[in-house]
Amino acid sequence: MEPKPRSPTQTNIPLTMKAQLLKAYNTRYELHTLETPLLSAASDPHDMLIKVTAASYCHTDHVLASGGMPGLPPRFPHIGCHEFAGEIVALSPASTPDTIKYKVGDRVGVPGRAFHPCGKCFECSSSSSGSSSNSSAFATKEQDPPGYSVYCPHALNLGISSPGGFREYAIVDSRQVALIPEEISDIQASAMMCAGLTIYAALKKCISACRPNSSLDGAKDLYIGIIGCGGGLGHLGLQFAIAMGFKAILGLDNSDGPLRLARHSAGQLATIIEEGTDQDVTLEIIDAREYPSPENLAVSFNAKYVTRYREPPASSNERNEVGLDAVIILPESQKAFDYGVGLLKNHGKCIVVSFPKEGFHLSAQDLVFRDITVMGSLVGSNKLLKEMLDFAARKQVKARIKTFPLEGLNDLVDEYHKAEGGKLVVDMKKKSATSN
Repeated sequence: MEPKPRSPTQTNIPLTMKAQLLKAYNTRYELHTLETPLLSAASDPHDMLIKVTAASYCHTDHVLASGGMPGLPPRFPHIGCHEFAGEIVALSPASTPDTIKYKVGDRVGVPGRAFHPCGKCFECSSSSSGSSSNSSAFATKEQDPPGYSVYCPHALNLGISSPGGFREYAIVDSRQVALIPEEISDIQASAMMCAGLTIYAALKKCISACRPNSSLDGAKDLYIGIIGCGGGLGHLGLQFAIAMGFKAILGLDNSDGPLRLARHSAGQLATIIEEGTDQDVTLEIIDAREYPSPENLAVSFNAKYVTRYREPPASSNERNEVGLDAVIILPESQKAFDYGVGLLKNHGKCIVVSFPKEGFHLSAQDLVFRDITVMGSLVGSNKLLKEMLDFAARKQVKARIKTFPLEGLNDLVDEYHKAEGGKLVVDMKKKSATSN
């Protein structure tokens, strides 16, 4: 096959690249040499070509590769990874207000936001990306501009329905990316592109659901729980929650490795914050195996922390005053969901990030008699993406990461199945695995 003609701005880009291909469900990745994707006059005006420098592995990559997302990928072979980072090496010949913000050489993070949304459907017209309600002033500030929505039913998603970041070069949509702050490495940025943005958006949804029309200041009197606090999203969520200033944070997990990670990463950031400010950090990491009953844990938590700031209930039977304002559900298990709902006080908010194939069952009694609200959270707007990166840089939020070379992607997957928590990242410059 004849190689595609290259524009003058792409003459230094190699004609071929290495990529890891998934050729069928439940199989190992295979390293291949492919033709490098290049921009042309026919390219979407929002397109930019990046040299991938880091590609992070997400739980969704495992779900997709094991056939847990029916109909996806639409075809094999497939290139996975929807959270990566890289350096811009070329911009579309036709510029747009979105592409002129960037230049060749810029470092950008690429999250699992919409790639080439249609720009015409209801979702794109209303652009409610990452918001819970268009009537909320808080939500309005978080929206993408008209013409782009992460909920567009016609959009592609890199690494899910189209080729992703497990390759040396990739074409991305300038509307889905953000510049990486100087304080954040490409490796750290890649881990933030799904895990960081998703949990940051979920935490902000806790605030907007409990304190409509408020900013981050709305966190200061809220009591929240993160179920699955020792995973990739969870250990970042603990750090973000501490830095956001939630009044009290309850992190739960049920295995030794993730619990160690949660305690280490959250404790490290809490020390940084306490040394630099007067912020009162109230955080407790709980081994859920020691508390079979979430209601008993809620009562214990209430006695230890909530009564420090709120008037205690007149009697221990007043269940509505005992519990958390909001919980975030990260594991894909009904037991974790039930446990999280059990920790909520009446009128509490349950933010769901995970999506098990069989779904979740919600008790009608919790819905009707306790007025529990269940909300989903995807990824945030571009504004929220930039805000998250700047916030992480200022507050020193960092993922625990182990890196692998592109050739070692299958070793990375093997490490993932050990379920030790943290993030696993392909470092395009590495030749062997390392931890940081």
